[in-house]
Amino acid sequence: MTAMQTQPFFLDDGMPLGSVYGTLLNEHATVQRLSPQFGSAPYKAAPQAPVLYIKPRNTWAREGAAVAVPADPGTVRIDATLGMVIGRSATRVSEDSAMDHVAGWIIASDITLPHENYYRPAIRQRCRDGFCPLGTLARSADFDAAAARLTVSINGQPAWTRGFADLVRPPARLLADVTQFMTLSPGDVLLLGPGEGSPLGRAGDEITIEVSGLGTLRHALVAEQGAAA
Repeated sequence: MTAMQTQPFFLDDGMPLGSVYGTLLNEHATVQRLSPQFGSAPYKAAPQAPVLYIKPRNTWAREGAAVAVPADPGTVRIDATLGMVIGRSATRVSEDSAMDHVAGWIIASDITLPHENYYRPAIRQRCRDGFCPLGTLARSADFDAAAARLTVSINGQPAWTRGFADLVRPPARLLADVTQFMTLSPGDVLLLGPGEGSPLGRAGDEITIEVSGLGTLRHALVAEQGAAA
């Protein structure tokens, strides 16, 4: 079976996966680094609304997947992050009530080919088969994303760590802002976005993503020919 999902993808025993939305430019350190570019064409200003992209069905992969890395460029960036799993329909929700619409959290390995262009959809870089391994839904009402630490280990060695206290839009505000222009439905996942300095992986690497309070997501990277999930 290849990385493309031909059967329903369930986040746990009771919830099928809906749509997966990523968020760009949601960490202050990244915005600061890229701010000199925001005054250039085509937009000539920093984005004011959330910058979203979609991780479509062909990208979804399960725990333990083997994700294919193309020979060119031979590396992928592991934009490991957290996702809010929507539990009930959310349309124009307030920041105060936003988290009432969240069923739980999920660890996501938002894989991409390295790139720095935020002005057009990075379909070729972000939407390759298997480029979104997902963990199991954690229905934890006590989980505090702002206090969480995420660690990426490569071949058993810690390679990168991040927190979620430096977000441009913390979870409740992100959910409120996104639902001002689109409805999120049960089973949809809204990712909090990449962190600054995400590590690179290569074929042959074993990736482990651990988040305090949520658990661990593991997957492998393999050369593009012969990959399976």
